[in-house]
Amino acid sequence: MEKISLRTVAEEQLALAREAPAGRAAVTPLGGTGRLLRHTLIALKAGARMTEHVSPGEATVLVLTGRMRLESDDDAVEAVNGELIVLPPTRQAAEAVEDSTVLLTVVKP
Repeated sequence: MEKISLRTVAEEQLALAREAPAGRAAVTPLGGTGRLLRHTLIALKAGARMTEHVSPGEATVLVLTGRMRLESDDDAVEAVNGELIVLPPTRQAAEAVEDSTVLLTVVKP
């Protein structure tokens, strides 16, 4: 078994995001070559955006801290810590309404 402290990773990434010119930082504590499941922890300072993109597989976003706005082709939702968003298989974008950390989970096809 492997144990990862998401709280610690989130704090580290949010500190990096606050200093980054784009206002975001990310790390993939689980995933990579040979794995179908990928967890990426993303930190964004307030106002930072992730531009439109299409997920490479089924995906969810779990808001760990803060408040996020997620948009897809025909929908938008705000989520706060503890809320899980199931992403549609369409183009989507995200913006941090306040300093936020999220766990993006993707299962590659």
